[in-house]
Amino acid sequence: MRVSLRLLCSVSLSSLLVAGLGVCTPVHAAQEPAPTPAPAVVVAGGHAPDSFADLAARLLPAVVNVSTTQTVREADSEEDDEDDQLPQMPNFPQGSPFEKFFHDFMNRQTDPNAPPRRMQALGSGFIIDPTGYIVTNNHVIRKADRITVTLQDNTVLSAHAVGHDDRTDLALLKVDSKKPLPFVSFGDSEHHRVGDWVLAIGNPFGLSGTVTAGIISSRGRNIDQGPYDDFIQTDAPINKGNSGGPLFDMDGNVIGVNTAIYSPSGGSVGIGFSIPSNEARNVVEQLRRNGKVSRGWLGVRIQNVTQEIADGLGLSTPTGALVAGVEKGGPADKAGLKTGDVIQSLNGQPVEGKALPRLSAQLPVGTQAKLGLWRHGKVTEVPITIGALPEMPEEAPAKPASPPKSPASVSFADFGFTVGPLDGAGRSKYNLPTSLKGVLVTSVKPDGTAADRGLKEGDVITEVQQAEVATPAALRQRIDAARKAKKRSVLLLVHDADGLRWIPFPLSAEDAP
Repeated sequence: MRVSLRLLCSVSLSSLLVAGLGVCTPVHAAQEPAPTPAPAVVVAGGHAPDSFADLAARLLPAVVNVSTTQTVREADSEEDDEDDQLPQMPNFPQGSPFEKFFHDFMNRQTDPNAPPRRMQALGSGFIIDPTGYIVTNNHVIRKADRITVTLQDNTVLSAHAVGHDDRTDLALLKVDSKKPLPFVSFGDSEHHRVGDWVLAIGNPFGLSGTVTAGIISSRGRNIDQGPYDDFIQTDAPINKGNSGGPLFDMDGNVIGVNTAIYSPSGGSVGIGFSIPSNEARNVVEQLRRNGKVSRGWLGVRIQNVTQEIADGLGLSTPTGALVAGVEKGGPADKAGLKTGDVIQSLNGQPVEGKALPRLSAQLPVGTQAKLGLWRHGKVTEVPITIGALPEMPEEAPAKPASPPKSPASVSFADFGFTVGPLDGAGRSKYNLPTSLKGVLVTSVKPDGTAADRGLKEGDVITEVQQAEVATPAALRQRIDAARKAKKRSVLLLVHDADGLRWIPFPLSAEDAP
Protein backbone atom coordinates (compact mmCIF):
# COMPACT_ATOMS: atom_id res chain seq x y z
CA MET A 1 0.00 0.00 0.00
CA ARG A 2 1.41 3.38 -0.95
CA VAL A 3 1.28 5.78 1.99
CA SER A 4 1.85 9.47 1.38
CA LEU A 5 2.15 12.65 3.37
CA ARG A 6 -0.19 15.33 2.09
CA LEU A 7 -0.87 18.95 2.80
CA LEU A 8 -4.54 19.41 3.53
CA CYS A 9 -4.99 20.97 0.11
CA SER A 10 -8.13 23.00 -0.35
CA VAL A 11 -10.95 21.06 -1.98
CA SER A 12 -11.52 21.80 -5.66
CA LEU A 13 -15.18 22.28 -6.49
CA SER A 14 -14.55 20.82 -9.95
CA SER A 15 -13.12 17.66 -8.39
CA LEU A 16 -16.23 17.27 -6.27
CA LEU A 17 -18.39 17.42 -9.37
CA VAL A 18 -16.32 14.79 -11.17
CA ALA A 19 -16.28 12.53 -8.12
CA GLY A 20 -20.05 12.81 -7.87
CA LEU A 21 -20.45 11.81 -11.55
CA GLY A 22 -23.37 14.18 -11.88
CA VAL A 23 -24.76 17.58 -10.98
CA CYS A 24 -23.83 18.61 -7.46
CA THR A 25 -26.59 20.59 -5.73
CA PRO A 26 -25.59 22.39 -2.52
CA VAL A 27 -27.63 21.45 0.54
CA HIS A 28 -28.10 24.19 3.10
CA ALA A 29 -29.01 23.21 6.62
CA ALA A 30 -31.52 25.37 8.45
CA GLN A 31 -29.74 27.97 10.56
CA GLU A 32 -30.63 28.31 14.24
CA PRO A 33 -30.22 31.48 16.29
CA ALA A 34 -26.71 32.05 17.63
CA PRO A 35 -26.30 30.03 20.84
CA THR A 36 -25.55 31.62 24.17
CA PRO A 37 -21.79 31.38 24.90
CA ALA A 38 -21.10 28.43 27.16
CA PRO A 39 -18.40 28.10 29.79
CA ALA A 40 -15.29 26.11 29.02
CA VAL A 41 -15.62 22.36 29.34
CA VAL A 42 -13.69 21.07 32.33
CA VAL A 43 -12.49 17.50 32.02
CA ALA A 44 -12.18 16.29 35.58
CA GLY A 45 -9.58 13.69 36.32
CA GLY A 46 -8.54 13.43 32.66
CA HIS A 47 -11.71 11.56 31.66
CA ALA A 48 -13.63 12.28 28.46
CA PRO A 49 -16.42 14.85 28.80
CA ASP A 50 -20.02 13.66 28.50
CA SER A 51 -20.39 15.91 25.46
CA PHE A 52 -18.44 18.46 23.41
CA ALA A 53 -21.69 20.23 22.45
CA ASP A 54 -21.37 23.32 24.65
CA LEU A 55 -17.77 23.89 23.63
CA ALA A 56 -18.51 23.34 19.94
CA ALA A 57 -21.49 25.71 20.04
CA ARG A 58 -19.28 28.44 21.50
CA LEU A 59 -16.47 27.98 18.99
CA LEU A 60 -18.31 27.32 15.71
CA PRO A 61 -19.20 30.98 14.95
CA ALA A 62 -15.49 31.91 14.82
CA VAL A 63 -14.57 29.21 12.28
CA VAL A 64 -15.05 30.20 8.64
CA ASN A 65 -15.15 28.73 5.17
CA VAL A 66 -12.43 30.17 2.90
CA SER A 67 -13.29 30.05 -0.81
CA THR A 68 -10.84 31.02 -3.54
CA THR A 69 -11.07 31.57 -7.27
CA GLN A 70 -7.98 31.14 -9.41
CA THR A 71 -7.24 31.55 -13.11
CA VAL A 72 -5.53 28.39 -14.32
CA ARG A 73 -3.49 28.33 -17.50
CA GLU A 74 -2.31 25.15 -19.16
CA ALA A 75 1.31 26.01 -18.37
CA ASP A 76 0.41 25.91 -14.67
CA SER A 77 -1.50 22.63 -14.83
CA GLU A 78 1.47 20.52 -13.73
CA GLU A 79 1.49 22.38 -10.41
CA ASP A 80 -2.14 21.47 -9.65
CA ASP A 81 -2.86 19.00 -6.88
CA GLU A 82 -2.86 15.38 -8.06
CA ASP A 83 -6.47 14.92 -6.90
CA ASP A 84 -7.59 17.74 -9.22
CA GLN A 85 -6.33 15.99 -12.35
CA LEU A 86 -8.78 15.28 -15.15
CA PRO A 87 -10.47 11.87 -15.28
CA GLN A 88 -9.59 9.25 -17.84
CA MET A 89 -11.93 9.02 -20.84
CA PRO A 90 -14.48 6.23 -20.34
CA ASN A 91 -14.77 3.36 -22.86
CA PHE A 92 -17.84 4.32 -24.89
CA PRO A 93 -19.00 2.32 -27.95
CA GLN A 94 -17.23 3.47 -31.12
CA GLY A 95 -19.24 6.18 -32.84
CA SER A 96 -21.32 6.89 -29.74
CA PRO A 97 -22.32 10.57 -29.26
CA PHE A 98 -20.93 10.28 -25.72
CA GLU A 99 -17.53 9.31 -27.17
CA LYS A 100 -17.45 12.49 -29.29
CA PHE A 101 -18.64 14.61 -26.35
CA PHE A 102 -15.90 13.34 -24.01
CA HIS A 103 -13.27 13.49 -26.75
CA ASP A 104 -14.05 17.15 -27.42
CA PHE A 105 -14.17 17.87 -23.68
CA MET A 106 -10.76 16.29 -23.01
CA ASN A 107 -9.18 18.09 -25.96
CA ARG A 108 -10.40 21.43 -24.64
CA GLN A 109 -8.91 20.72 -21.24
CA THR A 110 -5.50 19.60 -22.52
CA ASP A 111 -5.05 21.97 -25.46
CA PRO A 112 -2.02 24.19 -24.67
CA ASN A 113 -3.63 26.99 -26.67
CA ALA A 114 -6.90 26.76 -24.76
CA PRO A 115 -8.03 29.93 -23.00
CA PRO A 116 -7.47 30.22 -19.24
CA ARG A 117 -10.08 28.52 -17.07
CA ARG A 118 -11.38 29.43 -13.63
CA MET A 119 -10.95 27.05 -10.71
CA GLN A 120 -12.62 27.32 -7.32
CA ALA A 121 -11.39 25.73 -4.11
CA LEU A 122 -12.39 25.60 -0.46
CA GLY A 123 -10.47 25.64 2.81
CA SER A 124 -10.90 26.68 6.42
CA GLY A 125 -9.87 29.54 8.68
CA PHE A 126 -10.63 31.14 12.04
CA ILE A 127 -11.23 34.71 13.20
CA ILE A 128 -8.73 36.00 15.77
CA ASP A 129 -9.98 39.58 16.08
CA PRO A 130 -13.50 41.11 16.06
CA THR A 131 -12.34 43.59 13.40
CA GLY A 132 -12.00 40.75 10.88
CA TYR A 133 -8.50 39.24 10.92
CA ILE A 134 -8.56 35.57 9.86
CA VAL A 135 -5.82 32.92 10.01
CA THR A 136 -5.57 30.17 7.38
CA ASN A 137 -2.94 28.14 5.53
CA ASN A 138 -0.93 29.80 2.80
CA HIS A 139 -1.57 26.92 0.41
CA VAL A 140 -5.31 27.59 0.70
CA ILE A 141 -5.07 31.10 -0.76
CA ARG A 142 -1.86 30.84 -2.79
CA LYS A 143 -2.25 32.22 -6.35
CA ALA A 144 -5.89 33.11 -5.66
CA ASP A 145 -7.41 35.92 -7.74
CA ARG A 146 -10.33 36.30 -5.38
CA ILE A 147 -10.90 35.25 -1.76
CA THR A 148 -14.28 35.10 -0.05
CA VAL A 149 -15.11 34.09 3.51
CA THR A 150 -18.39 32.52 4.58
CA LEU A 151 -19.34 32.82 8.25
CA GLN A 152 -21.31 30.26 10.22
CA ASP A 153 -24.54 32.26 9.68
CA ASN A 154 -23.94 32.15 5.88
CA THR A 155 -22.77 35.76 5.70
CA VAL A 156 -20.36 36.06 2.75
CA LEU A 157 -17.55 38.63 2.95
CA SER A 158 -14.81 39.54 0.51
CA ALA A 159 -11.30 39.08 1.92
CA HIS A 160 -7.81 40.20 1.01
CA ALA A 161 -4.46 38.77 2.07
CA VAL A 162 -2.60 40.87 4.63
CA GLY A 163 0.49 38.68 4.30
CA HIS A 164 1.68 35.11 3.98
CA ASP A 165 4.64 33.00 5.03
CA ASP A 166 5.76 30.18 2.74
CA ARG A 167 8.10 28.60 5.26
CA THR A 168 5.39 27.86 7.84
CA ASP A 169 2.46 27.73 5.37
CA LEU A 170 0.50 30.41 7.23
CA ALA A 171 -1.48 33.36 5.87
CA LEU A 172 -3.44 36.23 7.41
CA LEU A 173 -6.63 37.54 5.78
CA LYS A 174 -8.75 40.62 6.50
CA VAL A 175 -12.47 41.13 5.94
CA ASP A 176 -14.55 44.25 6.54
CA SER A 177 -17.68 43.79 8.61
CA LYS A 178 -20.28 46.32 9.81
CA LYS A 179 -20.44 44.60 13.18
CA PRO A 180 -17.87 42.96 15.46
CA LEU A 181 -17.23 39.34 14.54
CA PRO A 182 -17.01 36.34 16.88
CA PHE A 183 -13.40 35.35 17.46
CA VAL A 184 -11.14 32.88 19.25
CA SER A 185 -7.74 33.31 20.87
CA PHE A 186 -4.43 31.50 20.67
CA GLY A 187 -3.55 29.33 23.65
CA ASP A 188 -0.20 28.02 24.90
CA SER A 189 0.64 24.95 22.84
CA GLU A 190 3.59 24.11 25.11
CA HIS A 191 1.23 23.69 28.04
CA HIS A 192 -0.47 20.61 26.60
CA ARG A 193 0.68 17.02 26.79
CA VAL A 194 0.35 13.89 24.72
CA GLY A 195 -3.04 12.38 25.53
CA ASP A 196 -4.87 15.68 26.13
CA TRP A 197 -8.27 16.06 24.44
CA VAL A 198 -8.54 18.35 21.40
CA LEU A 199 -11.32 19.51 19.08
CA ALA A 200 -10.94 20.24 15.35
CA ILE A 201 -13.41 22.40 13.43
CA GLY A 202 -13.34 23.07 9.71
CA ASN A 203 -14.82 22.44 6.29
CA PRO A 204 -13.67 19.00 5.11
CA PHE A 205 -14.64 18.46 1.47
CA GLY A 206 -16.65 21.69 1.68
CA LEU A 207 -18.89 20.44 4.53
CA SER A 208 -18.87 23.59 6.62
CA GLY A 209 -18.93 23.58 10.40
CA THR A 210 -17.70 20.00 10.85
CA VAL A 211 -16.57 19.20 14.41
CA THR A 212 -14.31 16.25 15.26
CA ALA A 213 -12.62 15.24 18.51
CA GLY A 214 -9.46 13.36 19.43
CA ILE A 215 -6.30 13.62 21.46
CA ILE A 216 -2.78 14.92 21.02
CA SER A 217 -1.01 11.84 19.68
CA SER A 218 2.53 13.24 19.71
CA ARG A 219 4.48 16.48 19.78
CA GLY A 220 7.49 17.91 18.00
CA ARG A 221 6.91 15.95 14.80
CA ASN A 222 9.29 16.59 11.90
CA ILE A 223 7.55 15.63 8.64
CA ASP A 224 10.20 17.10 6.30
CA GLN A 225 8.01 19.97 5.14
CA GLY A 226 10.63 22.59 6.01
CA PRO A 227 13.37 23.64 8.45
CA TYR A 228 10.87 24.76 11.11
CA ASP A 229 8.88 21.54 11.48
CA ASP A 230 7.57 21.11 15.03
CA PHE A 231 4.07 19.75 14.43
CA ILE A 232 1.45 18.57 16.88
CA GLN A 233 0.16 15.16 15.81
CA THR A 234 -3.51 14.42 16.47
CA ASP A 235 -5.98 11.63 15.78
CA ALA A 236 -8.91 14.05 15.56
CA PRO A 237 -10.24 13.31 12.04
CA ILE A 238 -9.21 16.05 9.61
CA ASN A 239 -9.43 15.89 5.82
CA LYS A 240 -8.98 17.99 2.73
CA GLY A 241 -10.78 21.27 3.25
CA ASN A 242 -9.71 21.35 6.92
CA SER A 243 -6.62 23.30 5.78
CA GLY A 244 -6.17 26.36 7.95
CA GLY A 245 -8.79 25.27 10.47
CA PRO A 246 -8.18 25.44 14.23
CA LEU A 247 -7.27 22.73 16.72
CA PHE A 248 -8.78 23.64 20.11
CA ASP A 249 -8.04 22.60 23.66
CA MET A 250 -10.83 22.01 26.17
CA ASP A 251 -10.74 25.67 27.25
CA GLY A 252 -11.62 26.76 23.72
CA ASN A 253 -8.16 28.15 22.91
CA VAL A 254 -6.49 27.54 19.55
CA ILE A 255 -3.41 25.38 20.11
CA GLY A 256 -2.78 24.43 16.48
CA VAL A 257 -3.50 25.18 12.82
CA ASN A 258 -4.43 22.02 10.90
CA THR A 259 -2.10 21.68 7.92
CA ALA A 260 -1.19 18.15 6.82
CA ILE A 261 -2.27 14.51 7.04
CA TYR A 262 -0.51 11.18 6.64
CA SER A 263 -2.70 9.02 4.46
CA PRO A 264 -2.67 6.29 1.80
CA SER A 265 -5.64 7.79 -0.04
CA GLY A 266 -5.98 11.46 0.89
CA GLY A 267 -8.63 10.74 3.53
CA SER A 268 -8.20 10.73 7.28
CA VAL A 269 -6.62 7.68 8.89
CA GLY A 270 -6.18 9.36 12.26
CA ILE A 271 -2.75 10.91 11.66
CA GLY A 272 -2.98 14.67 11.25
CA PHE A 273 -0.51 17.48 11.85
CA SER A 274 -1.07 20.99 13.19
CA ILE A 275 1.25 23.99 13.43
CA PRO A 276 1.65 24.75 17.18
CA SER A 277 -0.03 27.96 18.30
CA ASN A 278 3.16 29.31 19.90
CA GLU A 279 4.81 29.29 16.47
CA ALA A 280 1.70 30.45 14.60
CA ARG A 281 1.07 33.35 16.99
CA ASN A 282 4.50 34.87 16.35
CA VAL A 283 4.14 34.52 12.56
CA VAL A 284 0.62 35.99 12.57
CA GLU A 285 1.67 38.95 14.71
CA GLN A 286 4.48 39.79 12.27
CA LEU A 287 2.17 39.42 9.28
CA ARG A 288 -0.31 41.77 10.94
CA ARG A 289 2.35 44.39 11.71
CA ASN A 290 4.57 44.17 8.65
CA GLY A 291 2.87 41.93 6.07
CA LYS A 292 5.91 39.64 6.12
CA VAL A 293 7.98 37.59 8.54
CA SER A 294 11.53 38.35 9.65
CA ARG A 295 13.55 35.49 11.14
CA GLY A 296 16.82 35.19 12.96
CA TRP A 297 19.67 33.60 11.01
CA LEU A 298 23.03 32.13 12.01
CA GLY A 299 24.40 31.54 8.52
CA VAL A 300 25.37 27.89 8.99
CA ARG A 301 24.38 24.65 7.30
CA ILE A 302 23.96 21.98 9.95
CA GLN A 303 23.11 18.31 10.36
CA ASN A 304 22.39 16.00 13.26
CA VAL A 305 25.27 14.29 15.03
CA THR A 306 24.90 10.53 14.61
CA GLN A 307 26.91 7.94 16.53
CA GLU A 308 29.15 7.38 13.47
CA ILE A 309 29.80 11.12 13.14
CA ALA A 310 30.54 11.36 16.86
CA ASP A 311 33.04 8.49 16.54
CA GLY A 312 34.71 10.20 13.58
CA LEU A 313 35.03 13.49 15.47
CA GLY A 314 36.05 11.92 18.75
CA LEU A 315 32.92 13.28 20.44
CA SER A 316 31.86 11.27 23.50
CA THR A 317 28.09 11.48 22.88
CA PRO A 318 26.13 12.03 19.62
CA THR A 319 24.50 15.34 20.55
CA GLY A 320 24.38 18.82 19.08
CA ALA A 321 24.33 20.34 15.60
CA LEU A 322 27.30 19.64 13.33
CA VAL A 323 28.34 22.60 11.16
CA ALA A 324 28.58 21.36 7.57
CA GLY A 325 29.00 24.78 6.00
CA VAL A 326 29.43 28.45 6.91
CA GLU A 327 27.85 31.19 4.78
CA LYS A 328 30.58 33.59 3.71
CA GLY A 329 30.03 36.99 5.31
CA GLY A 330 27.17 35.67 7.46
CA PRO A 331 26.81 35.92 11.26
CA ALA A 332 28.56 32.59 11.90
CA ASP A 333 31.45 33.50 9.59
CA LYS A 334 31.92 36.80 11.42
CA ALA A 335 31.80 34.97 14.75
CA GLY A 336 34.57 32.59 13.63
CA LEU A 337 32.62 29.34 13.27
CA LYS A 338 34.16 26.63 11.09
CA THR A 339 33.00 23.46 9.39
CA GLY A 340 33.30 20.58 11.81
CA ASP A 341 32.29 22.64 14.85
CA VAL A 342 29.50 21.13 16.91
CA ILE A 343 26.95 23.61 18.30
CA GLN A 344 25.79 22.13 21.59
CA SER A 345 23.82 25.02 23.08
CA LEU A 346 22.11 28.29 22.15
CA ASN A 347 21.90 30.85 24.95
CA GLY A 348 22.53 28.06 27.42
CA GLN A 349 19.77 25.81 26.05
CA PRO A 350 20.92 22.42 24.70
CA VAL A 351 20.13 21.99 21.00
CA GLU A 352 19.97 19.22 18.43
CA GLY A 353 20.59 19.59 14.72
CA LYS A 354 17.06 19.84 13.35
CA ALA A 355 15.89 22.10 16.19
CA LEU A 356 18.59 24.75 15.70
CA PRO A 357 17.05 26.53 12.63
CA ARG A 358 13.70 26.84 14.40
CA LEU A 359 15.22 28.10 17.66
CA SER A 360 17.52 30.61 15.96
CA ALA A 361 14.65 31.84 13.75
CA GLN A 362 12.78 32.91 16.89
CA LEU A 363 15.60 35.24 17.98
CA PRO A 364 15.22 38.97 17.17
CA VAL A 365 17.41 40.21 14.33
CA GLY A 366 20.33 42.30 15.60
CA THR A 367 20.47 40.81 19.09
CA GLN A 368 23.47 38.94 20.44
CA ALA A 369 23.33 35.26 21.35
CA LYS A 370 25.84 32.80 22.80
CA LEU A 371 26.72 29.52 21.15
CA GLY A 372 28.24 26.65 23.11
CA LEU A 373 30.75 25.01 20.71
CA TRP A 374 32.69 21.77 20.74
CA ARG A 375 35.80 22.08 18.58
CA HIS A 376 38.64 19.53 18.40
CA GLY A 377 37.92 18.20 21.87
CA LYS A 378 37.47 21.56 23.56
CA VAL A 379 34.27 23.33 24.65
CA THR A 380 34.03 27.09 24.21
CA GLU A 381 31.35 29.82 24.18
CA VAL A 382 31.17 32.13 21.20
CA PRO A 383 29.08 35.34 20.97
CA ILE A 384 27.19 35.83 17.71
CA THR A 385 25.04 38.67 16.37
CA ILE A 386 21.78 37.33 14.90
CA GLY A 387 21.26 38.23 11.26
CA ALA A 388 18.11 38.36 9.13
CA LEU A 389 17.25 35.23 7.15
CA PRO A 390 17.76 36.03 3.43
CA GLU A 391 15.54 34.82 0.63
CA MET A 392 16.54 31.49 -0.91
CA PRO A 393 18.41 31.91 -4.24
CA GLU A 394 17.20 29.95 -7.23
CA GLU A 395 19.39 27.04 -8.25
CA ALA A 396 20.82 27.01 -11.75
CA PRO A 397 19.88 23.92 -13.79
CA ALA A 398 22.58 21.34 -14.36
CA LYS A 399 24.05 21.12 -17.85
CA PRO A 400 24.16 17.64 -19.42
CA ALA A 401 27.55 16.48 -20.63
CA SER A 402 29.78 13.45 -20.78
CA PRO A 403 31.45 12.43 -17.50
CA PRO A 404 35.04 13.61 -17.22
CA LYS A 405 37.78 11.05 -17.57
CA SER A 406 41.23 11.42 -16.11
CA PRO A 407 44.25 9.19 -15.70
CA ALA A 408 44.65 10.64 -12.20
CA SER A 409 41.39 9.09 -10.97
CA VAL A 410 41.49 6.92 -7.84
CA SER A 411 39.14 4.06 -7.01
CA PHE A 412 37.95 3.33 -3.46
CA ALA A 413 36.60 -0.13 -4.16
CA ASP A 414 35.82 -0.91 -0.52
CA PHE A 415 33.54 2.14 -0.41
CA GLY A 416 32.19 1.71 -3.93
CA PHE A 417 33.16 5.00 -5.57
CA THR A 418 35.81 6.56 -7.79
CA VAL A 419 37.14 10.11 -7.76
CA GLY A 420 39.03 12.32 -10.17
CA PRO A 421 40.41 15.86 -10.22
CA LEU A 422 37.92 18.73 -10.29
CA ASP A 423 38.82 20.12 -13.72
CA GLY A 424 37.07 22.31 -16.26
CA ALA A 425 35.18 19.42 -17.84
CA GLY A 426 33.78 18.36 -14.47
CA ARG A 427 32.76 21.91 -13.56
CA SER A 428 30.97 22.28 -16.90
CA LYS A 429 29.13 18.96 -16.62
CA TYR A 430 27.84 19.49 -13.10
CA ASN A 431 27.58 23.29 -13.23
CA LEU A 432 30.03 23.68 -10.33
CA PRO A 433 31.34 27.14 -9.37
CA THR A 434 34.98 27.99 -10.03
CA SER A 435 35.42 28.83 -6.34
CA LEU A 436 34.63 25.26 -5.25
CA LYS A 437 37.73 23.21 -4.40
CA GLY A 438 38.02 19.49 -3.80
CA VAL A 439 37.84 16.10 -5.51
CA LEU A 440 35.11 15.12 -7.98
CA VAL A 441 33.15 11.88 -7.53
CA THR A 442 33.15 10.34 -11.02
CA SER A 443 31.27 7.08 -10.37
CA VAL A 444 29.34 5.33 -7.59
CA LYS A 445 28.46 1.62 -7.46
CA PRO A 446 24.73 1.21 -6.82
CA ASP A 447 25.24 -1.52 -4.19
CA GLY A 448 28.20 -0.02 -2.32
CA THR A 449 28.64 1.83 0.95
CA ALA A 450 28.95 5.17 -0.85
CA ALA A 451 25.55 4.78 -2.53
CA ASP A 452 24.06 3.68 0.77
CA ARG A 453 25.32 6.89 2.39
CA GLY A 454 23.87 9.06 -0.38
CA LEU A 455 27.08 9.84 -2.30
CA LYS A 456 26.36 10.51 -5.98
CA GLU A 457 28.27 11.06 -9.20
CA GLY A 458 29.02 14.79 -9.50
CA ASP A 459 29.42 15.34 -5.75
CA VAL A 460 32.62 17.05 -4.61
CA ILE A 461 34.60 15.90 -1.55
CA THR A 462 36.12 19.03 -0.01
CA GLU A 463 37.42 17.81 3.36
CA VAL A 464 38.43 14.62 5.14
CA GLN A 465 38.48 14.65 8.95
CA GLN A 466 38.21 18.49 8.81
CA ALA A 467 41.29 18.78 6.58
CA GLU A 468 40.96 20.12 3.03
CA VAL A 469 41.72 17.85 0.05
CA ALA A 470 42.45 19.07 -3.47
CA THR A 471 43.58 15.91 -5.31
CA PRO A 472 42.51 12.25 -5.44
CA ALA A 473 45.94 11.30 -4.06
CA ALA A 474 45.42 13.59 -1.06
CA LEU A 475 42.02 11.98 -0.43
CA ARG A 476 43.63 8.53 -0.46
CA GLN A 477 46.34 9.72 1.93
CA ARG A 478 43.84 11.12 4.42
CA ILE A 479 41.72 7.96 4.44
CA ASP A 480 44.81 5.75 4.84
CA ALA A 481 45.94 7.92 7.75
CA ALA A 482 42.56 7.45 9.45
CA ARG A 483 42.90 3.69 9.03
CA LYS A 484 46.40 3.71 10.54
CA ALA A 485 45.06 5.71 13.48
CA LYS A 486 42.57 2.85 13.95
CA LYS A 487 39.55 5.16 13.66
CA ARG A 488 36.20 3.38 13.35
CA SER A 489 34.97 5.81 10.69
CA VAL A 490 36.17 8.66 8.50
CA LEU A 491 34.22 11.88 7.89
CA LEU A 492 33.98 13.35 4.41
CA LEU A 493 32.63 16.87 3.84
CA VAL A 494 30.71 16.62 0.59
CA HIS A 495 29.25 19.32 -1.65
CA ASP A 496 26.12 18.10 -3.46
CA ALA A 497 23.07 19.67 -5.10
CA ASP A 498 21.75 20.76 -1.69
CA GLY A 499 24.99 22.23 -0.34
CA LEU A 500 27.50 20.84 2.13
CA ARG A 501 27.03 17.89 4.46
CA TRP A 502 29.20 15.49 6.44
CA ILE A 503 29.09 11.80 5.45
CA PRO A 504 30.58 9.15 7.76
CA PHE A 505 32.18 6.07 6.19
CA PRO A 506 32.93 2.97 8.35
CA LEU A 507 36.55 1.86 8.26
CA SER A 508 36.06 -1.53 9.91
CA ALA A 509 34.02 -4.45 8.65
CA GLU A 510 31.88 -4.69 11.78
CA ASP A 511 30.79 -1.06 11.37
CA ALA A 512 29.85 -1.45 7.70
CA PRO A 513 26.14 -1.72 6.80
